[in-house]
Amino acid sequence: MRGETRIVVEEHRPVPLWQHVMAGPRLYDLFIDDDQQKVNPELLRLAREETQQAKAGRDVRRDGAYRAGGAGAARGRGRTRGLHVPLRAEMVERLNRDKLLPAITFIFSRIGCSSAVEQCLAAGLRLTSREERLLIRGVVEQRCANLPQEDLEVLGYLGWLDGLERGFASHHAGMLPTFKETVEELFQRGLVKMVFATETLALGINMPARTVVLEKLVKWNGETHADVTPGEYTQLTGRAGRRGIDIEGNAVVVWHQGFDPGALAGLASTRTYPLRSSFKPSYNMAVNLVGSVGHHAARELLETSFAQFQADRAVVGMARQVRKQEGAIEGYREAMTCHLGDFGEYAELRRRLTDREKQLARDGATRRRSEAADSLAALKPGDVIVVPAGRRSGLAVVIDPGLSERDEPRPSVLMMDRHVKRLSVIDFPSPVEPLERIRIPKLFNPRSANSRRDLAAKLKDAVGDLTIERPRKVRGGGEDDLVLELRRQIRQHPCHGCDDREQHARWAERSLRLERETYGLERRVESRTNSIARQFDRVCAILARLGYLSSDDDTATVTDAGRMLQRLYNDMDLVAAECLRQGLWHGLTAPELAACASVLVFESRSAEDAFAPKLPEGRVREVLLDTVRLAGELAGLESEEHVQFLREPDLGFAWAAYRWTSGHRLDSVLREVDLAAGDFVRWCKQLADLLGQIADAARAHGGPEGAVLAATAHQALDAVKRGVVSFSSV
Repeated sequence: MRGETRIVVEEHRPVPLWQHVMAGPRLYDLFIDDDQQKVNPELLRLAREETQQAKAGRDVRRDGAYRAGGAGAARGRGRTRGLHVPLRAEMVERLNRDKLLPAITFIFSRIGCSSAVEQCLAAGLRLTSREERLLIRGVVEQRCANLPQEDLEVLGYLGWLDGLERGFASHHAGMLPTFKETVEELFQRGLVKMVFATETLALGINMPARTVVLEKLVKWNGETHADVTPGEYTQLTGRAGRRGIDIEGNAVVVWHQGFDPGALAGLASTRTYPLRSSFKPSYNMAVNLVGSVGHHAARELLETSFAQFQADRAVVGMARQVRKQEGAIEGYREAMTCHLGDFGEYAELRRRLTDREKQLARDGATRRRSEAADSLAALKPGDVIVVPAGRRSGLAVVIDPGLSERDEPRPSVLMMDRHVKRLSVIDFPSPVEPLERIRIPKLFNPRSANSRRDLAAKLKDAVGDLTIERPRKVRGGGEDDLVLELRRQIRQHPCHGCDDREQHARWAERSLRLERETYGLERRVESRTNSIARQFDRVCAILARLGYLSSDDDTATVTDAGRMLQRLYNDMDLVAAECLRQGLWHGLTAPELAACASVLVFESRSAEDAFAPKLPEGRVREVLLDTVRLAGELAGLESEEHVQFLREPDLGFAWAAYRWTSGHRLDSVLREVDLAAGDFVRWCKQLADLLGQIADAARAHGGPEGAVLAATAHQALDAVKRGVVSFSSV
């Protein structure tokens, strides 16, 4: 921001938003006062009632159990549910009866969105008139006119159309973009009355509604189930109330097990939220900044960034804490004074002894970990082993050794209960030894329930009544000469005979603990001051070592290689640039280049999705593995400079990209990869974008080989952007 800046905070909402809770078939107001401060006592009574029911071990069972955010009625059938949890069909009918449609129901899973539509279809709900159904069919046919008929069959077109004509639809990232855009248009026109959506709909899409429904206040953030934050709640419910159409908006939270009306009131009443900068320098940014304003000016620019402002502001509180703790340390030192001698010296001997004993224990653990890693690296597919620890300990068969040049081996195994588990050295306190060897079927698919069942049966037959011996836990780290010498010095020290020795020792331990904490705070203060600029310096150091910049100081200029890097805007920009410089992609065909480029854009949704991906054969397979190796070398360089921007290339989309670019049909490609159609299109779009960048960078790199590679990249781009990919604007 330049010049004088005035901050304006506006909390007035043009269309008032009313907060509700749906418990059973009833809709309750969350607050009972106009200021929205006092929680409805009836809701508090219901919460107490449910808690008492849970404590008594009683619950209410009902057919067609409602599973908010779950896999649907089919999988939830017969399960118990909360006393006040309504069915989805009940919820939609109640909103329709109270004239609260159109509405968006946020469900934090794709499967939950799809199953919600299936439940509404199964319940026979219809929210549209005959005239609206005709209009809906006309919009759908116009939107999908250019999609190949065989692709529509794969995408479940008829079931999707049936839901639309009845007035409800799902909306999530796994859908085909054309389908999502159709849902958005129909909802905006008021033809579709209920959309079941993931939270991605809350970002950047113009779909205001009269009502917003949240099924749960907990969502999966990619790592764990986390509570919805006040900012997220405001973002999601902000769509309720169409300006110029509605006189008020409504936010409805569906009662679910463990629901706390007070917690919801806290979410709904929070108005301001801290901004957090996620800015960090990148390789492409560095060469572009140095190329446009020079190294010195670029560094000054980063020092004035919002990210640096936040980092520096946090330093003030830490510095105040350092001064406070330094005063406390002086008091502790005075309290540990001993009349027999220097207790600080005695405490230091005890500290050194403790540290040495811990070091010996760590060395032993490191040695055992290394032995376990070596034993895991030696495993082969078909080896039968014992998993000694963890929730699913027991006999297992190795289905993929999980070897990596960058990390310790992480083999995937099939357990006796037919679950696939990815192991690591922490699962083995001692080296693992194969007990038996069985043959893995060539066409074994870990995602196929039948394949897992057959292999588990084969494993059971192979081991018979084999007795599993649990490895003993190794304790302690032993002694050495230094430990013995320190113990001798402690026994001979004058303070060792003090009657108040242990009391003095407690003060000394407090002092030492606080000294370490204070030292850590001082380091954090030092690291946060000008941290963004220092990170930029490290990025420039890497670029200078690789030849993209002439140096890493104020005299730095962008080299020819750096000008090539300026054209690559991918988060794996440096890997792509090195692939170009080292000629890894020269001589590849268009499908082969698409497969190799895909590893720089694709990211599996989970570690299990990345299991043993199928790869094209021939030279392209070697190039793919060389790309992984190259990324590992660059990661090592980053480690030396204490930065981490690059991830490990993901091979999970290479086979799909190769097949699609080779001209295969959508149904044929999707059959061989575990991807939804919308995900497939999205990754293809990102791949096409990178291929265009590769073409520009190869042309800038110059030479006949660069021109040939640029032409191949354009061929690959054209081959990717066909069929359903070419008809999507996302």
